[in-house]
Amino acid sequence: MWRAIRAAGLAVVLGAVVVAPIVFAQHRATHGTGSAPVMPGQDAFGAIAEIVRILDADPATDWSTVDLERLRQHLIDMHEVMLRSAVTPAPVSGGLAMEVTGAGRTERAIRAMVVPHAAELDRMAEWSARTAPIPGGVRLTVVARRADDAKLVARIRGLGFAGLMTAGAHHQPHHLAMARGEALGGHRH
Repeated sequence: MWRAIRAAGLAVVLGAVVVAPIVFAQHRATHGTGSAPVMPGQDAFGAIAEIVRILDADPATDWSTVDLERLRQHLIDMHEVMLRSAVTPAPVSGGLAMEVTGAGRTERAIRAMVVPHAAELDRMAEWSARTAPIPGGVRLTVVARRADDAKLVARIRGLGFAGLMTAGAHHQPHHLAMARGEALGGHRH
């Protein structure tokens, strides 16, 4: 439990590390004095502010298709999955199986996010990922494509659920596409 909480806390800190330079750059460009607050105060607010900045800067933005509420709902799901789900990990040959469960909005968020993210993980060259429905959520299993790669197996187990959910570079483009109102295969938002 504490491991999941620490991992979730790390994810929040890493998110701040990604957003902070953007916010600081915006602040310096518009204020320059260094005497005004620069942090957005909340991670979802900062993520949406970043997307709005990108959309505003793009003259091709079709504002009739922009759907920031869709992105906001997705960010709520991310919060539910990372901070409110219960994760029970178990080592398996070549990797890790994780039972990810919750109730209500959290259970729906788990099903909406973990299943498509497993497909993203499975596209990565190093490992294989799959999900199976279980009561209250899903079982996510991630294994090294080469089960004899002890270093990779240790990495999978060390990353655990929270780390594996952050793996891959598809999150930011996914958020921008979502805000633009573009269709996303496998996602319900």
